[in-house]
Amino acid sequence: MKSHEGLVRLKLFQVKEKRRQLGQLDLMMGEFERMAAELDAQITSEETKAGITDTTHFAYPTFAKAARQRRDNLFVSIRDLKNQKDEAEAALVESEKELAKAEALEQRDGKPREAEEVVVPDRRAMIG
Repeated sequence: MKSHEGLVRLKLFQVKEKRRQLGQLDLMMGEFERMAAELDAQITSEETKAGITDTTHFAYPTFAKAARQRRDNLFVSIRDLKNQKDEAEAALVESEKELAKAEALEQRDGKPREAEEVVVPDRRAMIG
């Protein structure tokens, strides 16, 4: 029975770890989205100051070009994180299934042992 308890604890740890990873991915995605929004605001501000919104124009602000590139890189990172999140969610579902199996195994093996307990007759009945 102890081996099943250890298995359940291991599977529970794995489930918690996968949930923690999902939380971290969500936090990173949110942070990147916030940073991209800030860059959008900076790009708009630079374009307004320069009066040029055409990115191919020779006088388009260099800062706005760089900010656009950083923002685009953030969008690529967000897309990659979404893919990682999808994989992590699938791994979490699998870990939860394994945990459920381990708990069922522990419960199944635990119940017969309780039923197999030796019943000690009342000593007073023996004395007589």
